[in-house]
Amino acid sequence: MRVTVGVAGVVLMGVGVWSLLYGAAPQDPWPVVRWLAGAVVVHDGIVAPLTLAVGWAVTRLPARRVVRGTLLVMAGLTAVAYPVLFRPGPRQNASVLPLDYGRNWAVVLAVTVLVGVGVGWLRWWRRGRPRR
Repeated sequence: MRVTVGVAGVVLMGVGVWSLLYGAAPQDPWPVVRWLAGAVVVHDGIVAPLTLAVGWAVTRLPARRVVRGTLLVMAGLTAVAYPVLFRPGPRQNASVLPLDYGRNWAVVLAVTVLVGVGVGWLRWWRRGRPRR
């Protein structure tokens, strides 16, 4: 199974490179190369060290499992919301992305934190009750 998935991935990468260079509308590949290089720099220079630092700081907390779970959900929500939060330039059509996505993202993160606090409190409360 691993070999099959690996071969499929290599084939799809080849199709992508071929499409980029010789597709219906050939494009200059340098913007893609710059974007990919920037993604590597941002990940290795900012995201990975920040993740390690937060992970190290969380290990000292008593409710570290709940905090880690909450942070993981928040990171996933942020990764999904990133394209609409930081879209470049003004919109040409007002009906495309018409909502206040920054506010909605903040509300969803706040709800996530509240759920995390609730789960942490529930675990603390259950641990303090005598068992029958």
